[in-house]
Amino acid sequence: MRDFLISLRRLDWLLFFAMIFLLFLSASILYSLNLNIESSDFLIFKKQLVFILLGLILFFVVANINYRVWSTFSKLIYILFALVLIAVVVFGRELQGTTGWIIIGPFSLQPVEFAKIACLVLLARYFSDNSREFYMLKHIVISGLIVLLYVGLVMLQPDLGSSLVMVGVWLVMILFTGLRKKYLIWLATLFLVVVTTAWFFVLAPYQKDRLLVFINPGLDPQGSGYNVLQSITAVGSGQLFGRGLSLGSQSNLRFLPEPETDFIFAVIAEDLGFLGVILTLGLLAFIIYRLFAIMGLSQDDHGSYLVLGVVAMILVQSFINIGMNMGISPVTGIPLPLVSGGGSSLWSMMIALGMAQSVYVRNR
Repeated sequence: MRDFLISLRRLDWLLFFAMIFLLFLSASILYSLNLNIESSDFLIFKKQLVFILLGLILFFVVANINYRVWSTFSKLIYILFALVLIAVVVFGRELQGTTGWIIIGPFSLQPVEFAKIACLVLLARYFSDNSREFYMLKHIVISGLIVLLYVGLVMLQPDLGSSLVMVGVWLVMILFTGLRKKYLIWLATLFLVVVTTAWFFVLAPYQKDRLLVFINPGLDPQGSGYNVLQSITAVGSGQLFGRGLSLGSQSNLRFLPEPETDFIFAVIAEDLGFLGVILTLGLLAFIIYRLFAIMGLSQDDHGSYLVLGVVAMILVQSFINIGMNMGISPVTGIPLPLVSGGGSSLWSMMIALGMAQSVYVRNR
């Protein structure tokens, strides 16, 4: 208990309170979405409060664990979640077009969110063990294969968004190693080959529709393009100060699909306007800034790469989510970190930030 209290006092409280402000913003938006619904029992809001409470417990528990433990057990964790992903493909329930869910009473759990952390932990271990030799092509290939196994299992669900996040995290970490120019060219070529192959042999018809609608939402304004068009309308209608909480027509009249999760950024833009958008982006940017500061404090490569992976996960997920809300990236169902409703994504992000806090506490 004494050690826990000592580590608690040594937390990066700036990072913690930025996280708390985002959680408060999320809860406020979810509460407002229920105000104009007759006979609303505020179930989504109440569930989110439970998710936040459990997430904070996870955050403090993980922050109190020495981050070097994750390196020791990284391979075991990776194998365990590979088996979990296989089990999800076989036994998972289908929700929102994927079989990546486990239903427990009134709650649904998405194991791929935690698999992202497992993949990140092993990548941090591999990058730190071979940091001085990453100029060699074999390390790029091996680290890529670590990600590819998970991507293959996730695409069987199919879940394009989570696959993109894993690949994005790997790419960000690769770029920070000082990749040679010729390897960048090879990776770009490989990317084109993979995209072409995926289009013809991997992507489901609805995923192809989303990509085509991304290029031109007007192709199917009442079908695949509906979400994007409604989201763009919501973002634009907020102007500078917004319409006010629960007063946005797109979200509260339910024109905007999935306002609690995928399109919560559009709700923020409509209800709170440009100032709300700046607040949200500013808090996310401040969290990333503090994480880079923790990277600078770390006295070992594993701590640095672990925090870099957390930075990459927040960057990639934020870019994809905000991009699909503004019509500049395909709709892939990726949540906005710490803001979108739902337990699995929130808990995985709290675990990741807890790991980063552990690095901070043990390197001050």
